[in-house]
Amino acid sequence: MASAVPSPFAYPRQTKPSMQRSTTGGISASTISNGSGVNRRPSLSSFPSSRSPSVMSQRRPSRSPNPKTEPDRTSDPSSKASKTPSSGISSPHSSLSAPRKYNPEAHSTRKLRSQYPRGDAENHVEYILVASFDIDKGPIMEHQFPVAITGDEHMLAELMLPDQAHVRNQDWTIFFLHKDTSQEEEEAELRAERRRRRQKRKDRAAGLSGSEGEEMEDDLEELGESEDESEDSEPEGGEGPPLIYVLNLVNTKQDKTAKRGAVVKAMAICTRHPFLHIYKPLLLLALDEYFKNPIPATLALLYEAVNTMDLSLMPRMSLLERHLLQASDNKDLFVEKFEHMIQIRMAEDRGESSEDITDFSISPEMRMDLIRTGTKAHVQGQSIYSVPRDTHEFETKVNYNGIPVPIKVPVAISPETVGDFSLIKLISTYAEPHAKSPQPFALHPHLTTAGAYTHPIIVLVNAMLTQKRVIFLGHNRPSGEVAEAVLAACALASGGVLRGFTRHAFPYTDLSKIDDLLKVPGFIAGVTNPTFENHPEWWDLLCDLPTGRMKISSRIETSPITEGLANFQQQNPTYAREANAAATSTNSSSTSDLTGDTAFMNDVLRSIVARYGEGSIRAKWRDWVEKFTRIAASFEESVYGASALYIGVEETESGVGPPGHGYVWADDAAKAKELAGNDLAQLYTLRPVKSLDLHHLHDRLRSQKLSPVQSRDIYLAIEKFTHTYDEICQLLTVAPESHAGLFYLALGLFHKERDVRLKVVDLLERVSEHEAGRHWWAALSRFEKLAFYRIRREAEAEMRLKLGEKDAMADGIPNMLVDQRIS
Repeated sequence: MASAVPSPFAYPRQTKPSMQRSTTGGISASTISNGSGVNRRPSLSSFPSSRSPSVMSQRRPSRSPNPKTEPDRTSDPSSKASKTPSSGISSPHSSLSAPRKYNPEAHSTRKLRSQYPRGDAENHVEYILVASFDIDKGPIMEHQFPVAITGDEHMLAELMLPDQAHVRNQDWTIFFLHKDTSQEEEEAELRAERRRRRQKRKDRAAGLSGSEGEEMEDDLEELGESEDESEDSEPEGGEGPPLIYVLNLVNTKQDKTAKRGAVVKAMAICTRHPFLHIYKPLLLLALDEYFKNPIPATLALLYEAVNTMDLSLMPRMSLLERHLLQASDNKDLFVEKFEHMIQIRMAEDRGESSEDITDFSISPEMRMDLIRTGTKAHVQGQSIYSVPRDTHEFETKVNYNGIPVPIKVPVAISPETVGDFSLIKLISTYAEPHAKSPQPFALHPHLTTAGAYTHPIIVLVNAMLTQKRVIFLGHNRPSGEVAEAVLAACALASGGVLRGFTRHAFPYTDLSKIDDLLKVPGFIAGVTNPTFENHPEWWDLLCDLPTGRMKISSRIETSPITEGLANFQQQNPTYAREANAAATSTNSSSTSDLTGDTAFMNDVLRSIVARYGEGSIRAKWRDWVEKFTRIAASFEESVYGASALYIGVEETESGVGPPGHGYVWADDAAKAKELAGNDLAQLYTLRPVKSLDLHHLHDRLRSQKLSPVQSRDIYLAIEKFTHTYDEICQLLTVAPESHAGLFYLALGLFHKERDVRLKVVDLLERVSEHEAGRHWWAALSRFEKLAFYRIRREAEAEMRLKLGEKDAMADGIPNMLVDQRIS
């Protein structure tokens, strides 16, 4: 507990991505269906009605696409062994039937672990602070528990008691603290040592070094990391150590005996977890109790309660799994992991070793005693463990002062996502005034990419991507409102892809810290003092929350023409002139939209009006940021020949698959036009498929008119390189449900070449057996499922015919070969 926190301004010297950008929107929906095929020739009327699969399973046989036996996979050279069948009993609380057989490659080979194991030395909350306002001394720190934070206590007290706090009964603030340099260096050395040992283990596995198995396991345990964990860890990306997130509650109690007739106190929780909003109900109870008993024992009671919160049944997910969970609204996605975690815990309670527990997927009868949260059995308390009703949130309780407080912890969190905020609220705040009465911006090539009437949200994101100084001003507004706007802006510009924004973010600050603030390049800060508006030299973009207007500073630095931009203008003079004309346009009725930002914002606003949820809007912005980074990489490759934003695919044998990588345009003219308008490398190492750019290939299927030969090469390449659990996860991330899911892959069922159709059947069958892929399969249209069963049935009939002709010569053929499908 001795980590030092000198100042929230003691950030590591690094820069955020600085680049020019552009994107388009557009989401196509897939047809949702629970229909599936049977062993007779089906018609459209033979598909079941839209009842839940659990009801249907009681009336008719299962129509799972999985065959009764698993043959040798001749299309996958890495796997020749037959698979073990299982009974396929469905979970009593699940709305989807379990697979009828067990396919090892449909499940992760990594050992399932908890995000926060029992007995972990790291506390959920590190410090609890209490500050109050003294009429003579100003803000003072009353208590710090369990130990004092080294640093400027007066500065912390000022942050905990925001401006005009005494005029409100309640207010929330959020701010970030950075660890001291010495501890940061120690953790950096530890991470470097871990990377060195991982590489050594990989070299040994490849036969490049001697066998040191036991020694390596001991070394990893000494470093506090198991072998399974080290294989699945996410790269740090050069961000430095985790921030300390501070959630602060300010209360004003009227007291006639006190000076000025009121008492103002603030209580703050300091945690490493970005989901700090879960502690709000506990802070409300604890601060109310502290007003009654202002002693350290009150803080100790809260500290003990929050650090005994049990999150040990929340499974740890890989980067690809978290991406899939965030992009999907399906409440059953990865429910198998929660079931498995409970089975492990129940076995441990019986005194069994977790190492001896058989995978629940092999023995699904182990799942029969599991119940779902919210069901009658759960309410009646028939089991102490239950599967969450929504796998996006892990439900637990914190017992504080005899009160069980329900807590919902997000299972998958994107980078740069801190606290609870709403992108819909941020977008609506500035979109509505702009729609009613557009006002022109002062032109700046980095910000107004669509001219003087560029949408204000696009101006905001441009400013953050190009490292401009951004201020959110909320005069006479609660400090919690400006803090929420800052956090939402960080998530907006990050999209869960880019990083570094929160390390330059100050959700709330005041006028007394302006000197420290101006030392931070590209900061994003929230303030309530109107003095900031009168000093344009302090900021580049001012976002006024009460009026919903943005203003570009008259003192903003001009943007010089870079060498790359000059080279591009020479290579593409026509499109460069078009882009320059669009960026300098002062006509509000201009229809030029080279970057596609106007169309994208119109799509987002239509979605908001249509009551799309927060998750859908965040998914759209993630797509926008991903497209921007890929276009920026293409721009750098076209000008410089290489890009730090994209490594490219590994060098492989010739003929492995169709060439190409990066963002896909409909034609070369569209590429040149959009390029004129506008630490991912480490994440590349986590890709299970490095020989192909799956995103590029899928985008070609979506965006381009391909010949049969071109589409054949794409379908065959995707099928060849997506067999394992992680490879299918990667394929699903490039074909999210919001982008029609498997629709474009399933179009291969109608390819003119029979071999391609059979390969696509094999690919879709593997996806349907996958933990997450089964939900993508369920969303396929009935028309495509009908084609799937027809092709598979024809292949099986042809196999039976061939076997029947050779029956006299092969009397000893096992019966299981009769049902074998051909690839």
